[in-house]
Amino acid sequence: MAPAGRCRCPPRRRSPRCQASAAPDARLGRVGAIDDLLRNNDRFVTTFAHGSLEPHPAHEVALLTCMDARIDPALALGLVPGDAHVLRNAGGIVTDDVERSIAVSQRALGTRAVMVVQHTRCGMQGLDPNALGLPPRTPLGAFDDLDASVRTSVARLRASELLLHHDDIRGFVYEVETGRIRELTPD
Repeated sequence: MAPAGRCRCPPRRRSPRCQASAAPDARLGRVGAIDDLLRNNDRFVTTFAHGSLEPHPAHEVALLTCMDARIDPALALGLVPGDAHVLRNAGGIVTDDVERSIAVSQRALGTRAVMVVQHTRCGMQGLDPNALGLPPRTPLGAFDDLDASVRTSVARLRASELLLHHDDIRGFVYEVETGRIRELTPD
């Protein structure tokens, strides 16, 4: 059981005991997840020591991965603040915005390598775009074949006219079951 006010259960799955332990929020009448995160930040700033880091990543790497909460790229790859640029979106797929961000990362901040890391048991795999109730032309990036999706994203970056460096763009699959990252060979 989490300490009072620190339940980690998603709101729809909170037990009555967890709900009763949450302190009230002045705006909503309950503690919200954002308020918990802000309290975490209050603790974080007391030992913050990264204010002098440069924006240029030490490893000259931009990493694209999924927004899935089971993936922590810093833990999985041994990264610390200042090591890499980390971009996240639904599926870890290359979109126009990802291309733009990696172009800025390369052109303004010195990255040369790109890791595209998608993962097993991804919610985007096999997703029916109609199931979300979004407008029909919304580009979701849902996919059926995980390895093919990674290879498609890598190929898009290698062909991108926005990027300066195309020679070290590689694709990977993070296995949520084991934590292992396996590299895909190019087709």
